[in-house]
Amino acid sequence: MAEESRQVVKFSFYRVHPTWRREERDSREQHKRELANVVAKFAQHNLLRAYTLVGLRGDVDFLLWQVADTLEDVQSLATEVYRTEFGGFLSMPYSYLALTRKSPYLGTHRHFGQEGGRAAADPDQRPYLVVYPFVKTHDWYQLPYEERQRMMQQHFTVGHNYPNVRINTTYSFGLDDQEHVVAFEVADLGDFLELVMELRESEARPYTLSDTPIFTCIAAPIDKVLESLG
Repeated sequence: MAEESRQVVKFSFYRVHPTWRREERDSREQHKRELANVVAKFAQHNLLRAYTLVGLRGDVDFLLWQVADTLEDVQSLATEVYRTEFGGFLSMPYSYLALTRKSPYLGTHRHFGQEGGRAAADPDQRPYLVVYPFVKTHDWYQLPYEERQRMMQQHFTVGHNYPNVRINTTYSFGLDDQEHVVAFEVADLGDFLELVMELRESEARPYTLSDTPIFTCIAAPIDKVLESLG
């Protein structure tokens, strides 16, 4: 295939150790300011979005969604996060690495996050984000391309009926445990629920091997995300 410009996409789900909440208030406030400054610094040259999951899952507290030009940028952010005082209280139970790529099934159609022929991650400003890793069955890849494209066109047709939901699909083949990471930017959670229910009846559904865990996140500036931690 022709050479295309790609970006590195990283979903880093952090968990705060409960002992942090027993730290003195002044220490906690200092920790949050330091971490917020790290995020702000990287946001100057990376696309970087923060989300809170406090009260939404029991195993993670916040997400940093990073879109960078190099793998080294991704590692540098994680390194600086862990170098902060707050970093001593953080772990990363879930971590998903991927690259952008033009969809092989779309033809000339514009895909979510794909502009002007350039495969690019382009997060919107919607209030919710739903993220999960995705793996197809081996049988899927043995089907003729035309058959796979026909079934995927059904997906696209259904998706166009839900303009409040925008999908970013990234590719992890050979880079991480999953094949794709999908991130749905959502304006209305009810619409997203109806979309997923409708897609469960699609012809391609039996070719899904796994699409969990699922993370529902609330978008917020990094200082607000850190405030949600306690």
